[in-house]
Amino acid sequence: MSEPASISQPMISMQHVDKHFGELHVLKDINLEVPRGQVVVVLGPSGSGKSTLCRTINRLEPIDSGSIAVDGVPLPAEGRKLAELRSEVGMVFQSFNLFAHKTIVDNVALAPMKVRKLGRAEARTHAMTLLERVGVANQAEKYPAQLSGGQQQRVAIARSLAMNPKVMLFDEPTSALDPEMINEVLAVMSSLASDGMTMVVVTHEMGFARRASHRVVFMADGAIVEDAAPEEFFNNPRSDRAKDFLGKILNH
Repeated sequence: MSEPASISQPMISMQHVDKHFGELHVLKDINLEVPRGQVVVVLGPSGSGKSTLCRTINRLEPIDSGSIAVDGVPLPAEGRKLAELRSEVGMVFQSFNLFAHKTIVDNVALAPMKVRKLGRAEARTHAMTLLERVGVANQAEKYPAQLSGGQQQRVAIARSLAMNPKVMLFDEPTSALDPEMINEVLAVMSSLASDGMTMVVVTHEMGFARRASHRVVFMADGAIVEDAAPEEFFNNPRSDRAKDFLGKILNH
């Protein structure tokens, strides 16, 4: 494993990152540092590059130029080193991606057994602790299809936590959920935030951004337009793009 980084070193560092999809310039000279323990919420209109930014941090999307490091270690291009890094960077998507033919507890225990070589009993005990933490331990022996969307997303969070990640990335984790299920997922995310997990969260949930984040990064047209404390961003946005965005979101 890599040497533990110094505390002063950012947990995530993106320097001059550019990314194209064909002709489309989706990330433009992105510079972003996330200190350990910080929660950064990424906001912006659809197509502004938010999800792509999130997905470059564990190299689900390769970049064209620039550099990305997690805990001081540059992102490996491929192979075992990349797999190691991905096990340290948890990711929760809009879709839950649970294994339909495995019980909830087995979904959570699987990666620690496969990747960390934990014994089955130990992996299941650890999985139960995490399911308890996200509030679905009573569903452990059910299959994903028997759970609500909100419950499945909480299982997906537990599954990411099972690898003891250094960082959690959330890409629109509530956008596929019914309104009444959104808060149960945000509550789990808020508790992770208050426990000091380093998090990058792409979301449309303004309440969560205000309440649980240390910083709001606002993107438009592939660039970071504002990077401010939530209070400052919501009450006093500097750019016309952010004013326009907040006007549309907060007034409807």
